[in-house]
Amino acid sequence: MPCVQCISVRIIDASGASSVDLRHLRAFVTIVDAGGFGRAVARLNLSQPALSRQIRALETELDVQLFDRIGRRIQLTAEGEDLLRRARGLLTDADSLGERARALKGGRAGVLRVGATPQAMETLLAGFLPRYRRGHPGIDVHLVEDGGVRLATRLERSDVHLALTASTDARFRWRLLAPLYVLAVLPKSHRLGRGATLEIGELADEPLLLPRRDFASREWFDAACQIAHMRPRVLLESGAPSTLVALARVAYGIAIVPSNVRIPRGGLRAVPLVQRGAPIGRWLSLAWDPRRFLAPYAEQFVEELVAYAHRASAKPGSTRRAPPLPRPKEPASDVSRGGGSK
Repeated sequence: MPCVQCISVRIIDASGASSVDLRHLRAFVTIVDAGGFGRAVARLNLSQPALSRQIRALETELDVQLFDRIGRRIQLTAEGEDLLRRARGLLTDADSLGERARALKGGRAGVLRVGATPQAMETLLAGFLPRYRRGHPGIDVHLVEDGGVRLATRLERSDVHLALTASTDARFRWRLLAPLYVLAVLPKSHRLGRGATLEIGELADEPLLLPRRDFASREWFDAACQIAHMRPRVLLESGAPSTLVALARVAYGIAIVPSNVRIPRGGLRAVPLVQRGAPIGRWLSLAWDPRRFLAPYAEQFVEELVAYAHRASAKPGSTRRAPPLPRPKEPASDVSRGGGSK
């Protein structure tokens, strides 16, 4: 990493511009704080001629005289007194810059943009982010909400560094988080809600409440309908899964939602859909573009979210009796083996 103290600051005023070496500014401030050249020499570990050369160079750079020399004593000039305050501010900023750079390199600070669907934010990130922030207060996680289908586009355009997506696109590297099933949400009294799973063909004549077509779960549902040669009876297409669930609760229709949607307790059943006994769904993964640099703190975020998601998905829920989803093989070069950083 470049030495922050070796940076030249470019000062611009009405008369033009000049470059000031931060080492010269530090020497100037140290002389004032130490009460003279003699004591400053010891603090800076310089010879007195070398220190004198730095001050002369600074006076040349600024085109002002900083000290009045009265015999063996020195005294700040009026210009020196004014510039002393500004020099202290510049050195403080330089020190902060160096500390920030070291924190960034060490993974203790930075900005991370994470894309996710509203459901993933509510059921996974809402539980994970508070504890992540406590452990990494210097990392600012900015969330970008979008539909599952569009998140891959955002990732490719670098709108986000990471995306929670059900895609296993070969362009990306990814780590598996949790299985996502397609659920039928219906009143407990409904005749189709009695089994552990529900064959998709049973929905042929039922009024359905579906996610919009830009939702990944809608893609999976439509594909299963085509295989089953079934034309669904659609009453509503919505971008708000909570709306679908609310209407299912009043028996307006059967809501089709992914399993990471929060289902309120009481009066409803969420039953995994199957096709000839096989579950309908995909694995939710955390993806990134391997062509772009992934900072160390982003790699740490991946590892911690994966661990959290695995613990959370092990808890019992509406999918506990569903057949297991096939587990895709993760790419060999994930972040834990150096595939993220360049």
